[in-house]
Amino acid sequence: MPGKKPGPTVKKPKTYEALRDKGMSKQRAARISNAQAKKEKD
Repeated sequence: MPGKKPGPTVKKPKTYEALRDKGMSKQRAARISNAQAKKEKD
C-alpha cells in the first residue's frame, strides 16, 4: 500500500507506521500511538 498515511487523529505517525509494519490493525496501532503521545504530554 504505497503512500499510506494515518488519519489526522493519530498523534504519533512514526509510531503508528512502525506498529502497522509489524502487522497490527489500524485501530490498535492508532490507540497505542495516541496513548504514548498522551503519556509524553503529561
